Amino acid sequence: MSLNREIRLEDGCSETVETLYEIYREPLYKFIFRYTGDQQLSIDVVQDTFEKLLKSRHYSPEKGKFKTYLFQIAYNTMATKLKRRKKIWSLLPFLASDSSVAISVDAKLSVQKAVQQLPELQRAVILLTYYHDLTQKETAEILGVPVGTVKSRLHHAMKKLKKDLEVDGDEN
Repeated sequence: MSLNREIRLEDGCSETVETLYEIYREPLYKFIFRYTGDQQLSIDVVQDTFEKLLKSRHYSPEKGKFKTYLFQIAYNTMATKLKRRKKIWSLLPFLASDSSVAISVDAKLSVQKAVQQLPELQRAVILLTYYHDLTQKETAEILGVPVGTVKSRLHHAMKKLKKDLEVDGDEN
């Protein structure tokens, strides 16, 4: 994908995505950072927002201001990432990348070992979805399977991880 792709704005003018990135990167980052307080998440959301803009064919000047459209993409992206983070934290706190919680080396190794022991197809879904922060749709595309298959593998993998990690916790 080239950043030179033109986007037609509400005033009839066109700008390249690269120019729009230079204009809106900082305001988007500040918005997301003020909302989340998470620097890395804010950087990721800004990057993902412009990736979605490059893929999108939905913006049209009749819908309103471009800035509003772009902030909407950023907000929705942030909300999705926060929901995903909250879900994984509730299922397996060790997998969440929350740096405010200190996790022992032993606990990290236990999770790593449990993930490595998953069947290959379940392990791929866990790694792509939670460690690489991809959507189920993106994971399905990478693996060449339907989204329903990803959901099923994810469900079974999480169930197995919870069981295995509870057993590990009882043994120690």
